[in-house]
Parts: sequence; C-alpha cells; structure tokens
Amino acid sequence: MLKCIAIDDEPLALRQLTGYIAKIPYLELVATCNNALEAQQQLIRLKVDLIFVDINMPDLNGVDFVRSLSDRPMVIFTTAYSEYAIEGFKLDAVDYLLKPFSFAEFSRSAAKAQSLYELRNGRRAAQETPSEALPKDKEYISVKADYKVSLVRIADIVYLESEGEYVRMHLADGSTITTLFRLKNMEAALPSELFMRVHRSYIVNLKMIRSFVKGRVYLNDEEYIPIGENYKEAFQEYIERNFQTL
Repeated sequence: MLKCIAIDDEPLALRQLTGYIAKIPYLELVATCNNALEAQQQLIRLKVDLIFVDINMPDLNGVDFVRSLSDRPMVIFTTAYSEYAIEGFKLDAVDYLLKPFSFAEFSRSAAKAQSLYELRNGRRAAQETPSEALPKDKEYISVKADYKVSLVRIADIVYLESEGEYVRMHLADGSTITTLFRLKNMEAALPSELFMRVHRSYIVNLKMIRSFVKGRVYLNDEEYIPIGENYKEAFQEYIERNFQTL
C-alpha cells in the first residue's frame, strides 16, 4: 500500500484527484493539501511514499516545493502547463500528468509508481537476504509485472528488449512480460554463459540463435535482432570459440 498525499490549490482538481486515488486499491490517501506550505507541515509528521502535486500554485510552486525536500518521496506532477514537464523530470518525477487527465491516464501513472516502489523494496530485500537462501540452480527468475510476481523459466526467455526504464521479455511461447527494470540490471541477474548483450537495447538467449549475418541475429526465418557496433567483436569471438565453420 502506497501512502500518498494530494496537493492542489484548485478545489475541483483536488476533489477529482481524491476520487481517482480512492479507486486505486494500492493507494492510501493520508492527507490533502491546498498549497505546498501546508504539505510541508504534513510531511513533518507523516511518512509518505508518493506525492501528487500541482505545479502552478501560489507562494511556493510544485517544482520548488519538491526541490526543497531533503527526504523526497516519489512524485507525480499534475499541471495544465506542459512547459513545466522538463523541469519536473529533472527532479526524477515518476510521471507528469497534463490536465485535464482521465482516470486511465492517472491509473497508468499510479501503476508506474507502484512498480518503482516494488522494485526498490525488492532490491532492498534482496540485499538483506543471505545468498544461501537464493535458488542455487537459477532455473527461474521472478518478475514483477501487472500487479503480480511471475516465475519465468530462464531457458524460456528468447530475448530481452529495453524500453527506457522498462524491459520487455520475449518468451518461447510467443508471450511477453514487461517489467520496470533496466537492461543492465537484467544482464547482471541472468547467467552470462546463456545470455549475451548484442546491442544497447537487446540481450539474446544464445541457445535461441538460429542463424546470423552481418549486423543481425536471427531467432527464426523472419525474426531478428540487430547487433550493435560495440558488441560485434564480442559476439564474433563467442561464435569462433563455440562453433566450427565448415
């Protein structure tokens, strides 16, 4: 459950935000504020995981308010002015909602925050877990997506594709799973003898390669992924080391 506060100087906007939060089962609204100064006082006494904050407010605007926080929760900015977007993302905001926004748009932003929260707490738990408690055979990897944890058989992963802060896993049965995880972290988690990064945006299961030509790795007769210039040498070394050319 994410504890959150909503901050907006417009009563109608604050009422809409409150109603949207009430519809999301993993959000708990612990306070509403009409301005940033009031929110500062609330944060002194409350432990908050997520802030929904309007940018254009009197006295102290949302960007300066967030910038002033030393112990900063996750932030989703809400505003009617798109020119503030860049400033918002400079502060590592989870998302930026442009008014008027629908419940579907709000829900997607909330889901991003939930995924990021789970990822951060999952990493913390992993750091606190003795290595002996981890599976020794590494046959499966747990992936958080769509509000659940899926166990994915590592051998069934055909390739992984980076989508910014997310990774899309392409599986042998044709399905995909998208999770909030950077590709470089996924690369570190997977066995290096089975997976190779062949492009800044792709990691391939070496057992799934069916053929290759200059600049491409084919997974079947039609589907392929590119080989990046910085990865060609390592891939060629792997081929020469493991296969005999007839």
